[in-house]
Order: sequence, then structure tokens, then C-alpha cells
Amino acid sequence: QVQLVESGGGLVPAGGSLRLSCAASGRIFSTSTMGWFRQPPGKEREFVACITWTAGSTYYADSVKGRFTVSRDNAKNMVYLQMNSLKPEDTAVYYCAATAARGLSTLGARYRDWGQGTQVTVSS
Repeated sequence: QVQLVESGGGLVPAGGSLRLSCAASGRIFSTSTMGWFRQPPGKEREFVACITWTAGSTYYADSVKGRFTVSRDNAKNMVYLQMNSLKPEDTAVYYCAATAARGLSTLGARYRDWGQGTQVTVSS
């Protein structure tokens, strides 16, 4: 099992930036890919971005492509989500997740371990 703790959320005006962090601990060696998901108020959880631990390959949802950047620091067991040009529709609880499945996956069901989430609110 992998423990995940997100941080870095907050309130930011439209057009602003935030960087979310995800600290991973436990059986990290069993994971292949880290993902970021979000759940807007009153909506279903949705995929945001993912990255593989080894190659650093990335994949983004169309809604955040060009504005968000996912990265990882293998030495520190950290994953980051840099969010620029934020929009009110980016308001959500953001979750970090880990999967042992190889490759890039947008499916939440493939991710085994989840953090508690961090709130991001973008004001208009």
C-alpha cells in the first residue's frame, strides 16, 4: 500500500497559479504511474493528468493541456501539479493517486491508492 498526502491547495483569482504537491510513502516501488484527478462541486471525479515514475511520460486531459504541468522527483518521492492560467471551472478537490498498472491511464478505477484531497478554489 502507498500513502499519499496532497498539499498546496487554496484560493486564487482567475488567471493565477498554484502548485500542488503529493508526498508518497510506503510501497512506492510497487507503483508505476501517478495520477491527478479532481472532483468539482456537484460533479463526478475526472482525470486531470498522470506521469510514470521511471520514464516521466505524461498525459493530460484536454481541459488542462497547455495550462497544467505534472512532474515528479524520484529522489524525494514527490509528484507535483503546476497549474497556471487557472479558471473558475478548475475549482475542485484535487486528488493524487497511484497505480501499479504500467503505462498512462486516465481511468480512476485503475488507481489503487488515493490521497485525502486538497481544495482548489478559483475566484472569478
